[in-house]
Amino acid sequence: MAKRILTVDDSKTMRDMVSFTLRKAGFDVAEAEDGNKALAVLGGASFDLIITDLNMPNMDGITLIKSVRADAKHRGVPILILTTESDSTKKSDGKAAGATGWLVKPFSPEKLVELVQRVCP
Repeated sequence: MAKRILTVDDSKTMRDMVSFTLRKAGFDVAEAEDGNKALAVLGGASFDLIITDLNMPNMDGITLIKSVRADAKHRGVPILILTTESDSTKKSDGKAAGATGWLVKPFSPEKLVELVQRVCP
């Protein structure tokens, strides 16, 4: 059975690219355009991995990660941050919130799949 991944990004182009890449690699992918929508999707389903952007309207990635980690149902789900941010303070904030890993945009599709396979075997 394919691993289920939720990708969260306010950029439709980025969501499409991540989803296309992961589906091509055999993953089942759902999408949300911000943290609020992601929590709504998570409410009724279980996922093997969450990939989120940091900078989004309505609810940013750090707040989303904290919300996911506060929910017992999803507490153990790996979370990757996929962002243009490369600042070490932001990385520390992400790690403190509960992020599993970090990938900076732009990225190669191969690197994304490799990272996903490493954290979601």
